Amino acid sequence: MPTYETLPRFTTDLQHLPPAQRRRFHRVVREAFVPDLRTGLFRPGLRIKRVRCAPGVYELTWAPDGRATWSYGRAVVAGLPHVVWHRIGTHSILDRPLAEGRLAGAGRQLVG
Repeated sequence: MPTYETLPRFTTDLQHLPPAQRRRFHRVVREAFVPDLRTGLFRPGLRIKRVRCAPGVYELTWAPDGRATWSYGRAVVAGLPHVVWHRIGTHSILDRPLAEGRLAGAGRQLVG
């Protein structure tokens, strides 16, 4: 099972989303992102692409105006991908796709 960490800014951004948007993000991660992460081939609907102004950071589209930025981190479990979540919100987060600060928490497993 892939693992993940969240940066403090991601946690704050997530808390500011309305409950319906949080549920949608979690559903997309569980039903699409995690399965695709396991294979390494992302479905076109997720619109995974590199963020030009932030090397090593990717954008995930989880709603028409819902975006999350993430990067691959150092593996917590050998052989499994590890995701570091940076920001979440509307398209406007791409103005500042990186979150400053230290990683929050130890690696947790992504469900799906």
